[in-house]
Amino acid sequence: MDDKKKLETAAPEGSAPYAQAPDTLLDIRDLRVEYHTDEDVVYAVNGLDLTIGKGESLGLVGETGAGKTTTALSVLRLIADPPGKIVDGEIWFEGENMLRAKPGRLREIRGSKISVIFQDPMTSLNPVYSVGDQIAEVIHQHEKCSREEGRKKAGDMLEMVGIPRARYDEYPHQFSGGMKQRVVIAMSIACSPELILADEPTTALDVTIQAQVLELMSELKEKLRTSLLLITHDLGVVAQVCDRVAIMYAGEIVESGTIAEVFDHPHHPYTIGLFGSIPSLDETAEKLKPIRGQMPDPTVLPEGCAFAPRCPYAVETCRAQRVEMTSAGGTHLVRCLAHQGVFQAPELMEEVRHGR
Repeated sequence: MDDKKKLETAAPEGSAPYAQAPDTLLDIRDLRVEYHTDEDVVYAVNGLDLTIGKGESLGLVGETGAGKTTTALSVLRLIADPPGKIVDGEIWFEGENMLRAKPGRLREIRGSKISVIFQDPMTSLNPVYSVGDQIAEVIHQHEKCSREEGRKKAGDMLEMVGIPRARYDEYPHQFSGGMKQRVVIAMSIACSPELILADEPTTALDVTIQAQVLELMSELKEKLRTSLLLITHDLGVVAQVCDRVAIMYAGEIVESGTIAEVFDHPHHPYTIGLFGSIPSLDETAEKLKPIRGQMPDPTVLPEGCAFAPRCPYAVETCRAQRVEMTSAGGTHLVRCLAHQGVFQAPELMEEVRHGR
């Protein structure tokens, strides 16, 4: 079947065939995810658009509750229903609509074409199986090979992440936190996936081990040419590992672009606030500059810009009008009415011009 036929087959009934750029691996369009409780509806992801190219690494940054993990789980259809539900949108992976994929097809994709590195390695490994056997299990699940071949490849994976093959038969409790995370990374790359979803993979580790794991992930990304979606709240981690960054707030992307575009000249007031709250090694300050207020209640989101209640530049229009993404030059996109010329914000523009 040629590529055109594949795309026509993958397209939803009654819609035009899906058109995907040749270098695009993952394309999320207008994704909306809700969690329904007995009393409320939590609007976790609200019209999210996101693309990842082949061999590209994207950092998804935002504070706790922004919807980052929900976005990643949606890609693999791992949202527990109930209470969670993908209510709208499209998720295309290699030209295939993941939201229409049957359970058997999803099992083929999970671990083979798309793999996950979870936040806490301590809970990602089974304590009663050796680390080598757990890696081999992933291989046997997706590849036809003998027990000996699976064991050999699992040993190769351990060595690739810097763990001696001799430790194949040891158990998770015999490994440090950093070594456990290396084992989890070995499991994630065992079947040479096209995309890795890494959900805050270094949060549970101390700073020294974090640096080692990040360096390992960077090396493997370059060696294997695997695409990466890195979920984090740490802008320093994104700068070290990623090609592009997307800033997420209250379930939607508020700014995105290359590392140079966003880090050198952040445009959205929230992004500017994030950078402003990072201590500088070049300046002396008695206090940090926090972003005032808190993220809105996800059960009662503002009608207009979700950041307006905390934004020092907001006007009444911001609180009433839905804001779309607009170009800030190059691949740089920002969700802000001031950058659409709806109102003048000289102080904001001065912040943008000043950059970092």
